[in-house]
Amino acid sequence: MAPVLQPLPVTSVLFACTYNMIRSPMAAAIMRHFHGTRVYVDSVGVREGDEVDPFAVAVMEEMGIDLSRHRCRSFEDLEDTNFDLIVSLSPEAQHRAIEMTRTMACEVEFWNTFDPTLVDGNREAMLDAYRKVRDGLLNRVKERFPLSRGPTV
Repeated sequence: MAPVLQPLPVTSVLFACTYNMIRSPMAAAIMRHFHGTRVYVDSVGVREGDEVDPFAVAVMEEMGIDLSRHRCRSFEDLEDTNFDLIVSLSPEAQHRAIEMTRTMACEVEFWNTFDPTLVDGNREAMLDAYRKVRDGLLNRVKERFPLSRGPTV
């Protein structure tokens, strides 16, 4: 029977989306919340956004995570590109991540994540769309990076 290969531990993760205003900052904040002491986490966009989206700040605040100080950055702003894993959250970011990692030993995963700015409606409808994105990212992060449990007896 062949030995089961365990994936190498991830010590650094870059989350990427289109503008670094909603999806990647949310994913990075969730990852930091659960694994920030063990894993280096950063986020960028393919294009530079203006500022973090106020709806993203509001829905993250609902779970006790402060996103208000996030500053939008692009791939060009990265000082260090040595990541174990890049998680792209939009098709554009996926293309950019693949391009960037052609000559690197870095895994790329595509978590196609809905852009909540595409939802039209009142404030509550908008918040609902952002909550769905937040909750989806929360579930993906927990699934991909399970919280370590102590030894079982």
